[in-house]
Amino acid sequence: MTKDRGRILVATNRKARHLYVVLETLETGISLVGNEVKSLRLGRAALGDAFASVEAHEVWMYNLHIAEYASSNLAHQRSRIDDTTRRKRKLLLHRTQIVKWETRVHESGLSLVPLSMYFADGLVKVELALVRGKKTWDRRHDLAARDAQREVERAMSDHVRGRRRARPAR
Repeated sequence: MTKDRGRILVATNRKARHLYVVLETLETGISLVGNEVKSLRLGRAALGDAFASVEAHEVWMYNLHIAEYASSNLAHQRSRIDDTTRRKRKLLLHRTQIVKWETRVHESGLSLVPLSMYFADGLVKVELALVRGKKTWDRRHDLAARDAQREVERAMSDHVRGRRRARPAR
């Protein structure tokens, strides 16, 4: 867990910005039960496969993995609950936000993907993004632009230090 602008970061979805074009983001609350918050304080969450969906004017998050808290007294309930680590969890948004994003998702074919999960003022928050999938050529273009930017920065730092780098043979 790291501290980021007054927030304590629990988990990030690093693949999301690589696979999707982020159109809009929104901070949401999340409804948790039992010792999930204690497990999150230990940083035991994974957003890799998580996604959100709007169903009956409510937003639900699927495939969010929160590991079971080791010191929990819920051993008697584990047999009755199928897979508590990846159950669906309700996201807390205002009604107007839900309606706005629901129409955009259904009309435009966009998706809802969590980018990060963090603590803000003691409450668990999820940064939810409205995204469009990138095509293969979009990803290649982004990688090429990032490599070019890295080369420019490297050349600038070498120039400031007064070094000359040997040019690679082509």
